[in-house]
Amino acid sequence: MPVAHTLEGPLSVDVLGRQDPELAEILLGELERQSTTLQLIAAENFTSPAVLAALGSPLANKYAEGYPGARHHGGCEIVDVAERIAVERAKALFGADHANVQSHSGSSAVLAAYAALLRPGDTVLAMGLPHGGHLTHGSPANFSGRWFDFVGYGVDPESGLIDHEQVRTLARTHRPKAIVCGSISYPRHIDYAAFREVADEVGAYLIADAAHPIGLVAGGAAPSPVPYADVVCATTHKVLRGPRGGMLLCGSELAERVDRAVFPFTQGGAQMHTIAAKAVAFGEAATPAFTAYAHQVVANARVLAQGLAAEGLAVTTGGTDTHLLTVDPAPLGVDGRTARGRLAAAGMVLDTCALPHPDVRGLRLGTAALTTQGMGEAETARIAVLFATALRDESAGRGVREEVRDLTGRFPPYPAH
Repeated sequence: MPVAHTLEGPLSVDVLGRQDPELAEILLGELERQSTTLQLIAAENFTSPAVLAALGSPLANKYAEGYPGARHHGGCEIVDVAERIAVERAKALFGADHANVQSHSGSSAVLAAYAALLRPGDTVLAMGLPHGGHLTHGSPANFSGRWFDFVGYGVDPESGLIDHEQVRTLARTHRPKAIVCGSISYPRHIDYAAFREVADEVGAYLIADAAHPIGLVAGGAAPSPVPYADVVCATTHKVLRGPRGGMLLCGSELAERVDRAVFPFTQGGAQMHTIAAKAVAFGEAATPAFTAYAHQVVANARVLAQGLAAEGLAVTTGGTDTHLLTVDPAPLGVDGRTARGRLAAAGMVLDTCALPHPDVRGLRLGTAALTTQGMGEAETARIAVLFATALRDESAGRGVREEVRDLTGRFPPYPAH
């Protein structure tokens, strides 16, 4: 496996290389892949070396079931401090009364929210999977679809925007115990106040699944669900640029129920190295530099949407307010899956997704990672052209791949020190 990059400092694999060169080469190979292709997956980003340092720290050794000051294991006096710092930073960053930072993922955070507020068999209103709902929003393959009675709302097939009248009608008809607002592919801001109004009308809890926009919220580039939702579920990666993990935010009246839903109901010991890394990320997100970053992410996404539309792709909702956009490549003569393959060959990594039209899959892409690398609107505009070039002519993929390699070489995610 050819490797052009090395890992140094906090990213060092010297020890691993001496003990297990096979795995060390895999790590270096993945760094090479990330460094020479465009990471356009909307849910991915590059953490800082400081976050990676916390993840690879001796905190990984510590068993810490329970919460600070009430652990089921001894020797937690130091990791207690780390978790308290993470909690306080999360509360300050998002203006929440309470934060739980132990959830291992966004899905486990949603599971805990359901466990805190619902009982098996309760009715839940959430975005339908064909319209951009997450697996935890009622997929029959997921715990949510097996344990609860989900009713799906959708988006207008013409505009691609959430159909709030449908939301209200379904809520009045089904009287759900909870309403979930959030999506894995909705490019516009969620109207949390509108969802709160409907939830209050039918006596439902409001759960905001803010896994995607929470980083923009931290940077002041998107509205916050915290003042409106009973519980906010989120991830700490994506735009927030922390370690892979989850968290929950809520008011003080639900704090104990949420904490018990995480531990001991749905999880065991906390991953203290990940919690410390979350604390690092929260600290980074509280800086003016992160605020500028979050706004640049959105600016880049809008330029990308405009560029793709100019190249002939159909951009859902006509653009984006966030870090992500969804597009239909059909006007260029390819379907979503074929398009993803051509783009991968050209060095552009992204996902397919459901589109508002029945049984149609398009492409979902985001600008969080490329913005972290330092790319701006000029680079993003060029990426739109390369994107369309690779889709129109499969034989052009090799040339596009070389230009992508050159572009990423000028903006390495982890510059050599």
